[in-house]
Amino acid sequence: MYELDGIVYGSEPSADMSVTRIKDVGDYILLVTFSTGETRLVDCTELFGLPALQRIADMDVFNTHAVVDGVLTWLDGKVDISPEGLYERSYEYPVAV
Repeated sequence: MYELDGIVYGSEPSADMSVTRIKDVGDYILLVTFSTGETRLVDCTELFGLPALQRIADMDVFNTHAVVDGVLTWLDGKVDISPEGLYERSYEYPVAV
């Protein structure tokens, strides 16, 4: 656990992975690009079972998503998921070359 800019995070900070970009494709689905260069599909409905993320099931709350300092956040940073946790819950998304 660590604190950064007044926000307490449940995991340890990682210099290895961050979120660089998100694209909302509808129905609680995000395409997330990580600092590894991979773009992966995240079905955020699968996050609703995590106690800290239950609030994002409300579409108005979900629509507040943003990337802050390499972390996917909601509600101006009050709710977040670590890049590693997000990656673990994501799916390979083949990008056409």
